[in-house]
Amino acid sequence: MGTRIVAEAASLYGVEQFVHISTDKAVNPSSVMGATKRVAELVIQDIARNSRTRFLLVRFGNVLGSSGSVLLRFQEQIRSGGPVTVTHPEIRRYFMLIPEAVQLVLQAATIGEQGQTYILDMGEQIKVLDIARSLIRLSGLVPGRDVPIRFVGLRPGEKLYEELVGEGEVAVSSPLDKILQIRTVNPLDFDVFREKLSALEVASSHDEPSVVLEQLKEIVPMFETSVSDTEVAGVMTGSAQT
Repeated sequence: MGTRIVAEAASLYGVEQFVHISTDKAVNPSSVMGATKRVAELVIQDIARNSRTRFLLVRFGNVLGSSGSVLLRFQEQIRSGGPVTVTHPEIRRYFMLIPEAVQLVLQAATIGEQGQTYILDMGEQIKVLDIARSLIRLSGLVPGRDVPIRFVGLRPGEKLYEELVGEGEVAVSSPLDKILQIRTVNPLDFDVFREKLSALEVASSHDEPSVVLEQLKEIVPMFETSVSDTEVAGVMTGSAQT
């Protein structure tokens, strides 16, 4: 809803460019956060169809060194003597540096076509466990001996692997090196989308978590949770209260 309101205001008042920052978690989402990010992408694409404002989207991987980054958490855990906590020995993520993230936004704003989505070609996903071990070694310590590594298990809705291109999408080259454009294979019926979005917002205003989940899945059919809807609804309600 926040994305819709800001985007509509930008369009109404003639903002020249609007860059929406999304995430790889919007692709085949397994969490409410990822699903809402995907809905926000569709909101931008819908508004872009009839606006003089140039709207475009960028999907980020994990930005190393940014606030909340796993890199900073690992460094803090190493300084305190461990353990360094990793959710799963096989968990992998796309990573980008802060300068790369900034360049992606600026360059996409330069070349971006109306309503299109852009990603950085980040190569292969990196095992989070390898990052933890490397940071321990760079601190002059031995992983497992000087600093233990503890596996704490995947959290609800957390994937082993992330994706940058979803079902019904293809990545093609752009005029800029290492930046790819995402193209949709099957166009969305935006009239139907707006009806579903309205129903989602009504359910949200009525504080009906289970209905919100149903409406999210109506808009994003690929949204699948690893826990029951009842459990997720409980988490949503608890989050709202805190």
